[in-house]
Amino acid sequence: MKIVMITPTTALRRLPFYRWGGKIYGQSNSITGPLILGGILKKAGHEVAVYEELNANIHVNRLIADPSVDVFCFSLMTSNAPRGYELADRIHKESRARVIFGGMHPTAMPEEALKHADQVVVGEAEKVIVDVVEGRRTEPIVQGIPLTCLDEVPFPDYSILKTPCEAANVISTRGCPYRCTFCTTSRMFAPYRQRSVDNVIEEIRMYKKMGFKYMNFEDDNFTADKERAKEICRRMIAEGLTFKETFFFGRTDLAEDEELLTLLHDAHLTRVLIGIESLNQDALNDIHKGQNIANIRAAAKACERHHIRMIASVVLGLDADSREDIHRSVQFAKHIHAYQLQPAILTPYPGTPVYDQMVKEGRMLSKNWSDFDMMNATFLPKNMTPWELQDAFYQESTYFYDFKSAREIGARFGSEYKWRRYGLAILARLGGFGAHLASRIGKGSVYYNLRHYGLTPKPKRGRLRHQPHHA
Repeated sequence: MKIVMITPTTALRRLPFYRWGGKIYGQSNSITGPLILGGILKKAGHEVAVYEELNANIHVNRLIADPSVDVFCFSLMTSNAPRGYELADRIHKESRARVIFGGMHPTAMPEEALKHADQVVVGEAEKVIVDVVEGRRTEPIVQGIPLTCLDEVPFPDYSILKTPCEAANVISTRGCPYRCTFCTTSRMFAPYRQRSVDNVIEEIRMYKKMGFKYMNFEDDNFTADKERAKEICRRMIAEGLTFKETFFFGRTDLAEDEELLTLLHDAHLTRVLIGIESLNQDALNDIHKGQNIANIRAAAKACERHHIRMIASVVLGLDADSREDIHRSVQFAKHIHAYQLQPAILTPYPGTPVYDQMVKEGRMLSKNWSDFDMMNATFLPKNMTPWELQDAFYQESTYFYDFKSAREIGARFGSEYKWRRYGLAILARLGGFGAHLASRIGKGSVYYNLRHYGLTPKPKRGRLRHQPHHA
């Protein structure tokens, strides 16, 4: 059988302007799920092609018109679900191919997804994908089987990837020991599980032989088990398995272990995203973050001391946060010389406690899933208007990415990173300008709707008519 696997993306992210911004922010990579599942199907004797729409234009018309394609598989998050639904509807209309959905959003909303697909796989698909594709599992909603031993999972097969990819992704664990209220992955991939160090090193060795210069650890929290993380780093150093740069997700508690910090640096794990989220302790407690302000400050100092470039993630719109709290958090990120800022508007993803809360309280503003990308206000905030929250995203991005800081970053990390910072400063200003323009003249756009939320339309001008008096 011929199988096409697509990770679609939104219209905004298909624009050349956005793709250019992505190249400035970091190296392109591909979601590992389709590469793992595609590799399993290839080993079972099928012809498989994988496409990541974020990284390149896909000849969708040609793929849909190809009579030799038997099955289209889509990997869907919430924001790209409408694009997946659109393509699936076209496939059903214009071809004989079957459509199978999987991923975060179909797992949380299987009945909705099934309106556009022949089958939906809920949860982890490694143990069911062959049976679903080959027709031995025929139920509309297929329950995936969670893996007990992650070492059994084959490595991603990059030979079937048809779109550009500069960085290899390694997922050495699944799930997360923590349960932040807005997080989807800690719920889909529960419980927290680890691969053996030997298995992880074998995969990294493969990427080194393939010639990748960049690598990402895509674990939700690579340093959750500090001793294990240190052993992986030791092995990478000892076997010459370091890359120009390796990105990872961490938590503030990595500052507690100096040996870990040294090994991270020496293994070239020199770019880390850490969730500051807020400097308001009440807000941190509300989302079950499990950290305090002292932890955040210690992590910032530790990363700077060990020349690990820190991406500071700040959540905008938490119920306990005011507009001033948001600025204080971003101001702090700038003060600690964070390499990059990831301002993320609180997004109520289906399947999370935040979503359940917003639905229960009647605070959802949008059910257009394309808006659910952490860059748009999709709910009614407690301490500001929806537009004030949306505007905060652009104001704080522009504040953080100023031109002066680009020179400072260049002095700390080199000219390559200085020019990246300049690019991000330009993008922040262009993005803010575009959003403000759309909020005033782009009727029907998310920005226009947010700016005008709650405003009473002005009465049309015209001759007043006297109302008749009734007895």
